Amino acid sequence: MKRLTATLLLATTLFAGPSIASADGLNIVFTHHSSASNTFWQAVKKGYDDACGKVEAKCNMIFTQTEGSVEQQLANMRAALAAKPDALLTSIVDNKAFDDVIKEARDAGVLVIAVNVDDTEGAKGNARQAFIGQGFKPAGYSLGKAISESFPKEGPIKVLVGISAPGQNWSESRGAGVMQFLEEYKAAHPDRQVSWERIDSGTDLAVTSDRVGAYLNAHPDTTAYFDTGFWCAGVARSLQDRGVAPGKVLLGGFDLVPEVLQQMQKGYVQALVDQQPYMQGFMPVMEAYLNKKVGLAPSDIDTGQGIVRPDQADAIMALSAQGLR
Repeated sequence: MKRLTATLLLATTLFAGPSIASADGLNIVFTHHSSASNTFWQAVKKGYDDACGKVEAKCNMIFTQTEGSVEQQLANMRAALAAKPDALLTSIVDNKAFDDVIKEARDAGVLVIAVNVDDTEGAKGNARQAFIGQGFKPAGYSLGKAISESFPKEGPIKVLVGISAPGQNWSESRGAGVMQFLEEYKAAHPDRQVSWERIDSGTDLAVTSDRVGAYLNAHPDTTAYFDTGFWCAGVARSLQDRGVAPGKVLLGGFDLVPEVLQQMQKGYVQALVDQQPYMQGFMPVMEAYLNKKVGLAPSDIDTGQGIVRPDQADAIMALSAQGLR
């Protein structure tokens, strides 16, 4: 914590004035697992671009063609490293796939920071030097707790947990956090029938709408649906199209993209978790700059697990549309 505080204080000092020091040819590449159509990653890119502009660094963010493709991300990473950048920022959605290439980057003197998604074992599992992003399991737990406040006071509780990307660290960990909370809730309410199932819900609004919609048709007594991303917005659309009243099926998910905030404004989504994508794009550039400029080692930054509720949706919508939340 002291190292992180010192890093942030120095960053504040360096960038507080009207004149920004140049990064002296700093070359940063950012590879990750998402396609350009993913609204969340456009907010990360805005933070990244803004930070690169402030320090006059040469920067490139490389998207995958297929949403969530580990193979494409790995290929992009190898191609980017062939150009010998000073720093590599990357999401680590798989515990094994990127180990060798990241070690090769470190051995070549490239600064490597995991952003948005980390190895589930952290520094023990991968040679990356720091992680900037959300603690996924605690965030899933917090979402479960927030939605439980709206559980009916009587009768069975039946929950569906959507694992948007089975096998990928971020989705599995968030889902595990939700289910950990449900286990504790069940233990704390022995007089209630509490059950849950998991489903491969997908990373596309239409796909999630179809898969979860079919489940809800077959299980109309479902109390709540938890998504590990923002694709619960697709479920909200499906419920609305079927004439299901807001709140009959409680919905919760992650990320403050406009699509899901609109459904929150309509009353279909009861809680969201914010992981501050702009910060995830901005802060790793600052750490790469500080490493090159004054030799500071990069530090872990937890970008949070703030719960957003419907009464906050209007205020956040404008910032989300600008890519700032």
